[in-house]
Amino acid sequence: MRETQPQVELIARPSLDLAALERFLKHVGGESWLQMRTADGQEVNAGQTLIEAAGRACYRSWQEGLNPNVTRIRKDQQQYFLNLLNSGHGSVLEHANYSFILYDISRVATHEIVRHRAGSAFSQESLRFVRLDEIPFRIPEVMEPLRDKIVDIVETLEEFQVSAAEHFDLDGEGLPFHVKKEVTSAMRRLAPEGVTTVLFWTANVRTLRHVIQMRTHPSAEEELRTIFNRVGEIMVQEAPLLFGDFVVEDGAWTTEYRKV
Repeated sequence: MRETQPQVELIARPSLDLAALERFLKHVGGESWLQMRTADGQEVNAGQTLIEAAGRACYRSWQEGLNPNVTRIRKDQQQYFLNLLNSGHGSVLEHANYSFILYDISRVATHEIVRHRAGSAFSQESLRFVRLDEIPFRIPEVMEPLRDKIVDIVETLEEFQVSAAEHFDLDGEGLPFHVKKEVTSAMRRLAPEGVTTVLFWTANVRTLRHVIQMRTHPSAEEELRTIFNRVGEIMVQEAPLLFGDFVVEDGAWTTEYRKV
């Protein structure tokens, strides 16, 4: 048995073609907004700028005078986002997507995470195709008093995986892949639900905000709380104006903008 701990890596984030955006803004008369965001060589946060641009397109609020119904333009980006969150205009948050690798997390955790299918994409290691020659496993803190028994059980299941593969000669020369797949698929039924795995997860900002709140709540499963506390920390660094309204207390991420 190999003991594991949940790991989270952000591997992809939005990118912007500023030249293309500028061509559009010149067409609608809003290029001064982009000039303001790039003045003095300031770095553009692609995710935040993409969401702001989508929001401003809804009201043609690039600058005063473009929409006669708009008499005041919020130029401060943080205030713009706070107003967006306060108004519940959450659809524009769906434009920015971030991709994570969640690894050494249990299939218990992945079964819960994939419920958040709205605004998400998932790719998980398949035990129909991937044979277990060891069982990576994490013992929850509450189960530590039973550590020795748990290790014995998991090691027995691990020994079964190895002996079953030998019984069916899965490494035998010339064994068709469809046979390997069929036997491997059957063998996974003898693996514990707590076996740790890999999940690629892509989610938009609207979904991220919701899942972080849901899965760090005190009533959430303890492994999920660990995973999404880390996701929250990453996103505060990555897009502080979109996640900086959260307050963290005893591991729970809360905000007055409960669900946008």
